[in-house]
Amino acid sequence: MSVKNLIEGKTGLWEVVIGLEVHAQIISRSKLFCGCATDFGAEPNTQVGFLGAAMPGMLPVLNRVCVDQAIKTGLGLQGKVNLVSVFDRKNYFYADLPSGYQISQFTHPIVTGGYLDIDLEGTETKRIHLTRIHMEQDAGKSIHDLHPQKTYIDLNRSGIALMEIVSEPEMRSSAEAMAYMKKLRTVLRYLGTCDGNMEQGSLRADANVSLHRPGTPFGTRTEIKNVNSVRFVGQAIEYEIYRQLAILEDGGEVVQETRLFDPTKGETRSMRSKEDAHDYRYFPDPDLLPLRLTEARIEAVRATMPELPDAKKARLMADFGLSAYDADVIVGEQEIAAYYEEAVAASKAKDPGQAAKMIANWLMGEVFAALNRDSKTIESMTLPAAHLAELVDLILDETISGKIAKDVFVKMWESGKAPAALVDELGLRQISDTGAIEKAIDELMARDAAKVGEYRSGKEQLFGYFVGQIMKAMQGKANPGVVNDLLKKKLG
Repeated sequence: MSVKNLIEGKTGLWEVVIGLEVHAQIISRSKLFCGCATDFGAEPNTQVGFLGAAMPGMLPVLNRVCVDQAIKTGLGLQGKVNLVSVFDRKNYFYADLPSGYQISQFTHPIVTGGYLDIDLEGTETKRIHLTRIHMEQDAGKSIHDLHPQKTYIDLNRSGIALMEIVSEPEMRSSAEAMAYMKKLRTVLRYLGTCDGNMEQGSLRADANVSLHRPGTPFGTRTEIKNVNSVRFVGQAIEYEIYRQLAILEDGGEVVQETRLFDPTKGETRSMRSKEDAHDYRYFPDPDLLPLRLTEARIEAVRATMPELPDAKKARLMADFGLSAYDADVIVGEQEIAAYYEEAVAASKAKDPGQAAKMIANWLMGEVFAALNRDSKTIESMTLPAAHLAELVDLILDETISGKIAKDVFVKMWESGKAPAALVDELGLRQISDTGAIEKAIDELMARDAAKVGEYRSGKEQLFGYFVGQIMKAMQGKANPGVVNDLLKKKLG
């Protein structure tokens, strides 16, 4: 049970403290300190050169594009881009780290501070502050499942540029951590600095979790390493919260350690004791001078900044009258937002605001349902934004009813044809001719005189029956508004 983000145990209330260290792979054609390619899925050890393999005498050369991407990320997350930052050697020994050290930043990162506003239940938002963003090179990959006794090493990932985005320990639940990951991924994708493909390892999180009594110092934390989906972040944190709670409730002590999350079992397990900074013996890399930036370079990067999700959400609400929820869904993916705005721009409706709202409803309703059913994305589907706008226009100008529009949408999705062409081809144009509708009403009233009498005697619920019979008689093509108006007059 949780009470305002407090966990209630047998012995009282506990507060959860969560901080995330997110590793985001920088979008760049080459690695951080060499010209090797960064393509995902290449044959093992085909994208590693002498530097990545730690051959003697090889010197790192800093990738300018990666630096600009880090600057852009810092600006997008409201951080301070430091004019001077330093690359350090972080020393540790793994088989997939041939040099025995990772080039990273420690005491002087490229970005300090910043924040991310996350959306919680309802209209509540929470600001999560950032400690720092620093650049570092990735390690290689150890593969344990190809041989029962041997571990294989793939160095393709070795040297790929990463940004480590470190939050303050300000999250208090797994839900907040998941909201943070979703929002961060969205911002990075808008910026174009990380593709956010968590299943490919382009974005992965280390979660630090601890519990303490409210009003007391923070408890001992554990770190859950390399979690590669938003859902797994939530599951791993939730499991770890209750694992620690059980230990503390029984009078035990949580051990500071690094743990791994097993998604098949839904649990964390111990990996190693948690290292502190002094364990890595950081010192400035002797092969790299301090990175010195100018205000002019930072401003040049700022000039390339796109409209970010929060600003776009506010604009869609202001310009098109969208609700906060609808705007939030639409801006959640940059491609969806672009598709929506293209559709709104293509609409020729007399009331642009009404069209914008209806396009949003159709996008989040019929389009999303079709995408989900066919396992497609907004980029891979064949429905042009102009066709969705045209369908909405046909509803608004009463060429077709909303009910018929759903049938037209199915045909559009299957055939790729424009909605107006389908309406003409299938003879679906809505009938607004009062003469034709009056004739159908007169015939119905003559046929169902008894029910007409019942209605006029006060059984007004029969009105729906009459509407349904007229629509049936006219094959669903009658204008519902005209039908309602004429029926009321004649039945009255």
